[in-house]
Amino acid sequence: MNLFYLIFSIVSILNLIFAITLIFLERRDPTATWAWVLILTLLPGIGFIIYLFFGLRFRKRKLYRKKQIADFRFSRDYSTSLNRTLFQIHTPYIRRMVKVGYKSHPSSFVGYNKVDIFTKGVLKFQRLFEDIEKARCHIHINYYIIKNDHLGRKLLEILTQKAYEGVTVRVLYDSMGCRKLPKDFFDPLIKAGGKAVKFAPSFLDINYRNHRKIVVIDGKIGYVGGFNVGKEYLGEKPEFGFWRDTHLRLEGESVDTLQYRFLLDWNFASNEEVDYYQRYFPEKEIIDKVKVQIVTSGPDSREEEIKYLFLKMIYGAQKFIYIQTPYFIPDQTVLEGLKIATMAGVDVRIMVPDKPDHPFVYEANHSYLGLMLESGAKCYRYKGGFLHSKTIVVDGEVASVGTTNMDVRSFKLNFEINAFIYDKKTASELRDIYLADLEICEEITLEKYNQRSVGMKIKESIARLVSPIL
Repeated sequence: MNLFYLIFSIVSILNLIFAITLIFLERRDPTATWAWVLILTLLPGIGFIIYLFFGLRFRKRKLYRKKQIADFRFSRDYSTSLNRTLFQIHTPYIRRMVKVGYKSHPSSFVGYNKVDIFTKGVLKFQRLFEDIEKARCHIHINYYIIKNDHLGRKLLEILTQKAYEGVTVRVLYDSMGCRKLPKDFFDPLIKAGGKAVKFAPSFLDINYRNHRKIVVIDGKIGYVGGFNVGKEYLGEKPEFGFWRDTHLRLEGESVDTLQYRFLLDWNFASNEEVDYYQRYFPEKEIIDKVKVQIVTSGPDSREEEIKYLFLKMIYGAQKFIYIQTPYFIPDQTVLEGLKIATMAGVDVRIMVPDKPDHPFVYEANHSYLGLMLESGAKCYRYKGGFLHSKTIVVDGEVASVGTTNMDVRSFKLNFEINAFIYDKKTASELRDIYLADLEICEEITLEKYNQRSVGMKIKESIARLVSPIL
């Protein structure tokens, strides 16, 4: 019994030390700080282990400082294009948004792009495979999740064939998102001359995931959005049903930024130091004139660039803000921005899934939606399957599509990428898609919300308490 008390005392002291470290040494959002203190206090021993792997930031600072320096060195030429492109922007609101986006490296506002929108996985992958099969120079792929199912194996088969044909193939995949992949999954590709590299394979980096989805083909065609690689994204898993997501196919100057971002991440993960040869950045044909800005953020960023652009969109809205996100767990700045917009008469609508894909998410979503309902926003649950789309449309003039969820993890911890589109036609198309989705949604009214059970209220309270670290 004495040994038990000795061990318990040591664990309690360690928890106290980590709590003090958390409060005084870590520069965190206060709500996240108190969430960790609560976990350390209520779960002695277990809380210590959870904090070691998910909360400690010292390793992040050391590991990603080098990446930050390397990224800046290779992307500094982008900053020189700011003055060259801003004169093309006639709307002050958009000009200010673009300037905020330039804090991201690399980021460039470019005016000559063609944008195709995909909301169904079957159509997205059909077009993607067609583009890959036509590749002549290189194929660069970055996905958070690649599954060992018929879709993942088909992608592997096509990439392997292209590698045998002499096309340069590089695949970057997240070690956590692809943790169930067999170790020899990419062996056929590697045998054919292609390359596949894990991003952040160390278990100590489990908290910092590469959530980006990027494909670049011959430096001319790019893909970015929410779809990963697996049969559920085709709507073939009964527990999810139809998978509703949004993905973009880009042609034009914006592909260069996708290429830069891929190569920066590849160099970091592989230690290969791929040079920025001209063949990776060919001259682009002018196909259309859609203005696009690709913006990234992550643990290696000095600021929360994508979140800042979200805030700029919110504060600049005059008519409406339409949001789709699987996780509506915003920080205080975004929450207050949306409340202020609602009180100012802006039509704020938020759409979330009707079913969760992670524990606590449904309750956390519900809790924050309640706050928005009280401020006058309209909130909806998507009933047509699983909603994984991450889009924002403002006033039918500006839109964002990408990998970033409306939560603290995406803002602070994950490596994310979004395309910000400054084009009325494309933004209006995304608005129309949103309105069509509303037809298969259930509206959450304030009256319904107030009728929730005591059990649900307790679950929401717990979810809210730990939401800053979900």
